[in-house]
Amino acid sequence: MIVYDNPINRLLPGAWITRSGWDAVECPNGVEALKKLSTERFDVILLDLSMPGLSGIEVCRRLRALPNGKGVRVIAYTAHAVPDALEGLTAAGFDEVLIKPITKEALMRVVTGE
Repeated sequence: MIVYDNPINRLLPGAWITRSGWDAVECPNGVEALKKLSTERFDVILLDLSMPGLSGIEVCRRLRALPNGKGVRVIAYTAHAVPDALEGLTAAGFDEVLIKPITKEALMRVVTGE
């Protein structure tokens, strides 16, 4: 699942993920993502940190509290990660950080956990 309020920032990773043989589901905000997560299971979630309404950090915290949210790989997908903030992202429940601009190689590395 790719959660980002800007459609362009969902398009590129979605295309790369689909071309790699996986399904990509897009959500425009955290509220929609949590609705999907309450009924569906996802292996990996790319989650923007700065969205209107619920921030990516709040979405991640709520996701981790869901019964199907513990085994999901959650990746912060942002242009605004600074070294001091990375510890806070781990504490919030993120597994990895993907900093824009992204490359296909970087995306595949964080998605597969390699």
